[in-house]
Order: sequence, then structure tokens, then C-alpha cells
Amino acid sequence: MPDVHSLVNDFLIKLKKRKIEGSQATAKQTAELIRSVISAQRVPYTNQARALIDAVNAVGERLIAANPIELAVGNIVRRVLHIIREEDLSLTTAAMAGLNMTTVSDDEDDGDHDNHSTLSAAVVAAAARSTLRPPSLQTLLEDIPDVAAVPHTSSSGGDSEEKTKSADKSSRSRKLKHDVIEAVNELIQDIGTCHEQIAEQAVEHIHHNEVILTLGSSRTVLEFLCAAKEKKRSFRVFVAEGAPRYQGHLLAKELVARGLQTTLITDSAVFAMISRVNMVIVGAHAVMANGGVIAPVGLNMVALAAQRHAVPFVVLAGSHKLCPLYPHNPEVLLNELRSPSELLDFGEFSDCMDFGSGTASSLLQVVNPTFDYVPPKLVNLFITDTGGHNPSYMYRLIADYYSADDLVVQQRPV
Repeated sequence: MPDVHSLVNDFLIKLKKRKIEGSQATAKQTAELIRSVISAQRVPYTNQARALIDAVNAVGERLIAANPIELAVGNIVRRVLHIIREEDLSLTTAAMAGLNMTTVSDDEDDGDHDNHSTLSAAVVAAAARSTLRPPSLQTLLEDIPDVAAVPHTSSSGGDSEEKTKSADKSSRSRKLKHDVIEAVNELIQDIGTCHEQIAEQAVEHIHHNEVILTLGSSRTVLEFLCAAKEKKRSFRVFVAEGAPRYQGHLLAKELVARGLQTTLITDSAVFAMISRVNMVIVGAHAVMANGGVIAPVGLNMVALAAQRHAVPFVVLAGSHKLCPLYPHNPEVLLNELRSPSELLDFGEFSDCMDFGSGTASSLLQVVNPTFDYVPPKLVNLFITDTGGHNPSYMYRLIADYYSADDLVVQQRPV
């Protein structure tokens, strides 16, 4: 296996130099790197979960600091931390249930064996569910058996109990790391197939003779529209070019190559064309816990136009883009400025530069933001690889993927 430190350093350089394009590629490579870190980690005999969490945290802090605007990195780090906690609790629950049933069989007669063992397993399972799940009305209404009803073991079974605990620790020490790696492999597979899972839902949302509007280029949107075309849906697509990078030109070429009726428009023509549109379907850079969207620049304008004309605004996003943070969190960077050369060449405004004072100064300021923030009130529906959801439900969906203890990962200097 290659040296893990070399892998981490190489990935940090790629993140800092912005050599990785797209949230999916970033999320997948982050998960693969963390899997390598876990595989190479030597864990102690006891407290194995804490050792894995510390190792992932140490690497995750550096990855997040290398490119804070790429929220998919932090999402994957927190997802893996949640996986470790979940697998550790699952093994602990199984061990406690087995221990309780063993002690009951030793100390109780055959008539009470089934009742007490079932009760002990129910108590442990209920405690595990309440620990894994965030506080909600559902958890308050669950009927958790009385812990006092759990049978107590006698002192005569002390030796066998100690032997059982020792065997359980040894088994958990060997099994936890394997289970975590298997779960991370499933996460990597889900990231790779998120486009296909979202595209399978296209036929439920796109109908005959509709007009769809999108902006810029998104592979998720491309696969979504093409999946509807394959289901014999006949519709037209308006593509806003997405200045200044003009990614919409690439999407329009792909759609035409796959046989879709496509019309390319300028960004300034969105409001003029929105009245002819039945639905706006766009991709996203990240989805925040409040249902807000960080998306390519220009999409907030499209969302406002869609709200004005009562056109549904639909956002496609894989589960790796669901961020557990809120826009007001201080560690969240909502934007970054790209090079002014994407807007105009240096020679076009060099006359505005003053070199006489010894330091170059300019009366012209060129601002080229990368992202827009679309508030949740402008979004009608999110379509993820788990189905369609309202913006008000996103915080609950996100709570299933992350642990509350991992929401704040401090950023250390790289």
C-alpha cells in the first residue's frame, strides 16, 4: 500500500490548486483517501472507535482547511465519522444483547428464559435507537421497556461473565475496522451511482410537451433530462449559457448530441423566457441544513424569476452534497472570487492602471464570484438519490447521515 502521508499530501495539493472539478469527484476521492487512512491505521486493543475517529479527524481537518469552499470534503469526513460511531454502537449493542441472554440462561429457569432474554434484547435495541437518532417526536413516542426489568446476574457467574466480555472485546477489535471499511465502500459506490439513481425519477417529474429551463452545466441535470428522453418523453430545453464560464454551451452540445430539442439563451434573457417555461431544473454545489442552496452564480436570478411567474424550481443533488451546516455558521464560506481574466483581458483595462506612484492601482474593480446562495423559500422541490423532498424536510434528512458530535470540525492551518 502506498504511504498514506504521501497520499494525503498529494490530495491536499490538488485541493489547494483547485485541480479537482466537481463535487462528485471531490467526494469520491475524499472517501477513497479516508478509506486508505483507516486501512493503514493501527488501532489499540481497547477503545478502537476513538482511535479511528481521531485518525479521521486529524486528516479531515487538513482537507477541509485546504479548500473550505468545497463543502463535499467536510460532508464525506463527517459521514465517515458517523459510520464509525454507528458501527461501533451496533457491535456494542450486539455484544450487550448476547451477554444479557447468556447470563439469563445461566441464572434463570427454562420457563422465564424466553421472556427475560427478549426483554433484555429489546432494552438494548431501544437504547441504541435513541442514541443513534437525533431528538424528535418519533423518539419520544417510542415505547422503551423499563430498564429496571432487566434481570440481574448473580455473583456466581462472575468468571463466565468476565470471559464473555474478554471474548466480545477481542471479536469487536477484529470486526469494527472491517465493518467500517465495508460501509465506506458502500458510500463510495453510492457516490458513483448517484446520477443514475436521480435519473430514474425523471419520468415522474417531466411530462410530454413541457419546456424545461436550466443554467450552466451539470452532469446530474444532463442524465436526468436524457433519462426522461429515453422514456419517450417529448420536451424542449432552454439552456442559459452561464456566463462567464459559459458552461451552458457544453450542456447544450451534449443535449443536442443525445437528440433533445435545445435552445441556448443568454443569462439576461431568462426573465423574458421564463413565462414559457413549465419547470426549472438545476444542479447544486451544496445543500445546506436549512434547505438553502449554494449553486453556480446566476441561479438566484433564475429562482427569483421562477417565483415571480409561479414556475416550479427543482434542485437535483446527490446525498454527498447535503451539508449539515447552516449558512450563518462561521466556518461556512459561501463564495470565492475567481480570476478577473474570465471577464476581460488585462489589455482591455490596462489604461485604467496607474503605475506612476510606484505601486499599481486601479479605479476599476473586477469582481467574479463563483456561487450564488438561493434561500429555501425559492426552492419548491429537492430530488436526491433517496427521492423527492421539500426544503423544510432537508434538516431531518441530513440528520440521518451525520452525528451531532461531528458537526463542527475545526480547521487547522495546512
